[in-house]
Amino acid sequence: DESLFVYDCSSAEKQQDGKGTDKGSDDILAFAFSPSGDYFALTDNNKRLILFRTKPSWECVSVRFVNRRCTSLVVTAAEDKIFVADKSGDVYSYSITEPQADGKLELGHVSLLLDVALSPDDRYILTADRDEKIRVSLTKAPYSIVSYCMGHREFVSKILVIPNCPDLLLSTSGDSTLRLWEYKSGEEVHCCQLSKYTVSRITYCCQGGYVAILCDSIPTVYIFQLDATAQQLVYKQQIPLKHKGWDIAFEETGDLWILQEDKEAPLLLYRACDGQWKEVSVRPLGELTAVFLLCPTAGFVGAESYYSHLYKASFDNMDEYLQRKEERLQQQKKKKQDLQHGSSGQAKKKMKTEEPSL
Repeated sequence: DESLFVYDCSSAEKQQDGKGTDKGSDDILAFAFSPSGDYFALTDNNKRLILFRTKPSWECVSVRFVNRRCTSLVVTAAEDKIFVADKSGDVYSYSITEPQADGKLELGHVSLLLDVALSPDDRYILTADRDEKIRVSLTKAPYSIVSYCMGHREFVSKILVIPNCPDLLLSTSGDSTLRLWEYKSGEEVHCCQLSKYTVSRITYCCQGGYVAILCDSIPTVYIFQLDATAQQLVYKQQIPLKHKGWDIAFEETGDLWILQEDKEAPLLLYRACDGQWKEVSVRPLGELTAVFLLCPTAGFVGAESYYSHLYKASFDNMDEYLQRKEERLQQQKKKKQDLQHGSSGQAKKKMKTEEPSL
């Protein structure tokens, strides 16, 4: 039917831990549909993992609690598990078939995790962290590491296994690059330099092999096309926006939806025509019969950069180090001279006392 399903996270069950010291907001931190669209999962700032069933109608299946606030989640192709990555660097799995079961620790990094992805056959689980690493592990045995994709010079913000090229991985980073990998071997096959900003969203279109990326804090969408044979990304177009972009997504038909920060026309629709992406519709929310929107959190709206705190600070303390080293050497030299002076004085005094009296 055409009815609108609304779920208010603030009305959901809250964790009763008795501590009362870690009260979060109800902001949604991460969400994902299952591949068929039959399930939808989200996690919020109150450490809740909420699972929904979408067919035949939307309903809340379970509300569970995670150990740490989460950064990303993904649903398996078999639609039996949800993998959740958190800020402490751990990935937990939660059962869909047993919606009340507790989570199971699957793997861990020593760094903040920013994204998690699965291969289309669920055989590999891929995790991206703040320390420039992309780790590829076996899903059924996550302790078995298949490879590392190394090459980014800053945190890895987003990763995406290409659906119709399941051996290839796209990644974006705070170093302003878009990279293509053969992730099973960890080999980088192509790299595109973008602007000086971090990519906040990445989506792929199976029809035509188009890649759309949305940069953080700037009103721009980049369009690339994947040449799977040559394993290269070909730059196609840059779509300027009048307002800051919030999200992007391809339809199955190949059209590109853009959600922007504009009350009058928040949704834009672009279509590829003769090799160029052109705007074909600007539709107010009231005219849409069915749409799913996730509004950004209050801390994200109007912020200069959502990723600015993830950059590692660099310090040039060589001059300070050399100065302190010189001071230590001077102190050691003075101490040595004082000891030598003291030893010489004691020797003279001893010789004077041992002189024979007449």
